[in-house]
Amino acid sequence: MIELAASFDAQLSPLAPFLIYLVVGVVIFLETGIVFGFFLPGDSILFSAGLVAASRTNLNIAILCFVIFIAAFFGDQIGFVLGRTIGRPYLEKSSSPRIASMVARSERFYEHSGWWAVVAARFFPWIRSFIPPVAGIAKMNYYKFLSANTLGALLWGVGITLAGFYAARFPWVKSSSYALAAFFIGGSLISATWNYFRTKRK
Repeated sequence: MIELAASFDAQLSPLAPFLIYLVVGVVIFLETGIVFGFFLPGDSILFSAGLVAASRTNLNIAILCFVIFIAAFFGDQIGFVLGRTIGRPYLEKSSSPRIASMVARSERFYEHSGWWAVVAARFFPWIRSFIPPVAGIAKMNYYKFLSANTLGALLWGVGITLAGFYAARFPWVKSSSYALAAFFIGGSLISATWNYFRTKRK
């Protein structure tokens, strides 16, 4: 997705600083907070915003990162709350054994591997829009979700924006952002696999 940043770079560059903060913040919030925003290109917008900030003196990178962090954080929080307050009661009304089984499996998964899943999901387009509400439906521990959401918003939102900001000066930054994403994705997979076999042995 990062390679597509150039296409958004040209669209963001002519905008006034306030509009850039607003547009980027709204896009990130909608993609992470509203399930129907899964199609929005969050990765590309972040990287492109960083590129634009590096080329303009009137665009403050600190303010941009703050806006992005807040949008990404509250987006996931909204998704989690909607899943717990609306999604879970709705599913509990169903008498379908299949739905009950799916909810039970989700609860077990989020109990053992939910923290890593919330963090790593940030780096997966589409998936990051669905993980928070599903975590809410599965009644994941709120404080575990809160800490994972905070770290995820920082690493993904601020991290990719800064990668774009510094990429023009230091080309290796782009590959480092991939390495960071691979680390958390790999950690999530290892954690999920380990917990699966541990549960199976029990």
